[in-house]
Amino acid sequence: MKQYYIYILTNRFRTTFYIGVTNNLNIRISQHADGRGSKFTSKYQLVDLVYYEIYNDINSVIAREKQLKNWRKDWKINLIKTINPKLETLTIL
Repeated sequence: MKQYYIYILTNRFRTTFYIGVTNNLNIRISQHADGRGSKFTSKYQLVDLVYYEIYNDINSVIAREKQLKNWRKDWKINLIKTINPKLETLTIL
């Protein structure tokens, strides 16, 4: 069964956040780290993974992405803190 991920990246100051969707989180995070992820993430140096969710349905993950992108910044931070209270950079297994 295919898995899809919604993920949130931030910079070292934790001031700007980026929400994305992928079917391979390891490769996508590496692309962001290498400056090949997107112009926005490169411009603001958003390479620290602080949050992700796993889905089995592409429509569900896209709907969640749209939902989160419409959230206020403080709501996103509170969501991140539910699993990552110190906003530490997460490692992927």
